Amino acid sequence: MKNLIKIFSILSLAGFYTVEAQQIVKKDTLAGTELVMTMDSKVNTALESIEDKCSRTVSTVISKDDEEDYVAAKPTKIYVPSRELTNAEICRKNPRILGYKIQITTVKSNDEANEVKSYFRKRFPNLKVETDASLRPNYKILAGSYFTKQSASSDLARVREYFKSAVAVQYRIFCAEAK
Repeated sequence: MKNLIKIFSILSLAGFYTVEAQQIVKKDTLAGTELVMTMDSKVNTALESIEDKCSRTVSTVISKDDEEDYVAAKPTKIYVPSRELTNAEICRKNPRILGYKIQITTVKSNDEANEVKSYFRKRFPNLKVETDASLRPNYKILAGSYFTKQSASSDLARVREYFKSAVAVQYRIFCAEAK
């Protein structure tokens, strides 16, 4: 029985060593650098068949006299509409964009900022208000999110009834919140 196990293990090890591995040279799709891999030829053919199905370039073989054939890859053309993109299309690509907010006022302390925000929320419950503390010790009180100055103008006119110093300023906004 021990001899049978020894023979079986030797045959199985010999069977594993008969797998043929070869060095494969592939081109990196992004940078074009060469990548050398060692793999079985069957695995290589399976990968090549999958890569051919997923190929995004159209290859044409050009033959010249006395030289090897070489492959020139042509990228597929992407159709870009000539119309202006809608706001939804812009938002899908860039969730944060440069837009406009209404700067209500600038105050000296966080307590004052909270008072102004609560007063503003009572007057304009439909507009989102926030504090920007990037100018410490000063705090900017900002309201709304708009794509353009023109879209902010109607709300700005209403806000100026209560806050005379309100102005539309360029600011990074969340595209989904903008009007």
